[in-house]
Amino acid sequence: MASSPDAPSHEPELPAASPSTPGPPSAPVPTSGALDSTGMALVIGCYTLWGVFPLYFRLLSEAGSVEIIGHRIVWTLATCLLLVASRRRWARLARLWRTPRLLGALAVSGVLVSVNWLVYVYGVNTARTADAALGYFINPLVTVALASLVLRERLRPVHRVSIGLAGAAVVLLVVLQGSLPWISLALAFSFALYGLVKKRIGPQVDALTGLTVESAVVAPVALAYLGYLAWQGQSAWQAPGQGWRIMALLVVAGPVTAVPLLLFAAGTRRVPLSVVGMSQYIAPITQFLLAWAVFHEQIPPARWAAMVLVWAAVSVFIGDAVHQLVRRPRPC
Repeated sequence: MASSPDAPSHEPELPAASPSTPGPPSAPVPTSGALDSTGMALVIGCYTLWGVFPLYFRLLSEAGSVEIIGHRIVWTLATCLLLVASRRRWARLARLWRTPRLLGALAVSGVLVSVNWLVYVYGVNTARTADAALGYFINPLVTVALASLVLRERLRPVHRVSIGLAGAAVVLLVVLQGSLPWISLALAFSFALYGLVKKRIGPQVDALTGLTVESAVVAPVALAYLGYLAWQGQSAWQAPGQGWRIMALLVVAGPVTAVPLLLFAAGTRRVPLSVVGMSQYIAPITQFLLAWAVFHEQIPPARWAAMVLVWAAVSVFIGDAVHQLVRRPRPC
């Protein structure tokens, strides 16, 4: 049975961190009707970074989609382990590995986010960026639906207006494209389910520890594939004229991937999932602007009309969020 995100969990939580393992405690889930300003900043920062990701992936066009994802997983794990070591959080990590319920949930979220990465990079590298963008327009609607159906979050009337406008934009895009491709569906549902899992375990697992375990779960498969490519001499960094340039870009995939995911994990623990869902429009809008202003792609008039609806939906949502923050009582 689904439970409210504000209700206390009946599952056993991890033991509290000892004094020798410093780190901030889990952020409380805000009560209904309140918005956490720090959580909003984390979520907005996360989706802004994801919005500019096409600039980075354009530099990796020589590598295959699966190879890029393999490097993302491996170097994300390396980045997380360095952060764990620098913040002395080994005890937290060890406790999590001894908690089967949380370990299983993080294994699921690790697979979900890896699938999302793979489908996105595959879509971009096979000239299906429109399908990928459509998936991220649909994704917030799926997330908000999950928030209402599974977590029983109450939607404010203004949120319903935003969802209606965004839904109209998605329908218009689907009609223009003539079909709903599997890439769009895979991206929308994989990340919406990832967000749901992170929301359910958020109060019990801090962002860094969670991402470290997620990466570690899928890292053996990534390492095996990268090792096979290197053994066959088919890695991108082994190609003539590539060498250290492409390898350096692939290594950077670790922090490039880890930072927004850490922001996402921390943000979803502080704000309602429905707020996270509507905030996700920041990424596709940013990608749309990059396609138009930086990549100089042709944008047909009908797609401009759909984007106007999306911008209206986001404007209504952000206006309400700002209004709530302004009205929020300040501590004395």
